[in-house]
Amino acid sequence: MTISQAEKKLLELGHRLPVAAAPVANYVPYVLSGKTVYLSGQLPFRDGKIAYTGQLGEDLSTDQGYMAAQLCALNLLAQLKSACGGDLDRVARVLKITGYVSCEHDFTDIPKCINGASDLLVDVLGEAGRHARAAVGVASLPANAGVEIDAIVELK
Repeated sequence: MTISQAEKKLLELGHRLPVAAAPVANYVPYVLSGKTVYLSGQLPFRDGKIAYTGQLGEDLSTDQGYMAAQLCALNLLAQLKSACGGDLDRVARVLKITGYVSCEHDFTDIPKCINGASDLLVDVLGEAGRHARAAVGVASLPANAGVEIDAIVELK
C-alpha cells in the first residue's frame, strides 16, 4: 500500500498518524453522505489516554491548549483516513471545524488554542486544509478533556 501525500507531510512535520479510536458511547466515528464526511468530535488522545485534561486558564496554558487541539486534529485525520478507505489524498477540502475548549469563564484565548488544529490541517493538506471554523468555550468536556474538535470534510 502506498502512503498518501498527507501522511508523508505528517512524517516530515514529525507526527505519526494514530490508530483511529473506537467510539466510547452510542455514536459512530464518522458518517459519509455522498462526498461529505461528518467527523465526530475527537479528544486529545495519545496512546489510548487523554493527554491534556482540565480547564484552560486554570489547569492548562494556552500553549497546552494549542498542543491539545493539534492532537485532536491528528485524531480527526486518523478517522478521516478510515472514512477515505485508507487514502487521505481523497480529501478535496476541510469545509469546517468546530473547536470546543473547556475553560474558565474569563479565558479568552479560545481561538489561539484551536489554531493548533487549524495550523496542522493546513500544514498537512495545504489549500485543501483551509476551512471555516467556530471556536467555543465550554464549562466541561467528556473525560475532563481540555479540547474537543469535530469536522466536516468534502472528498474528491
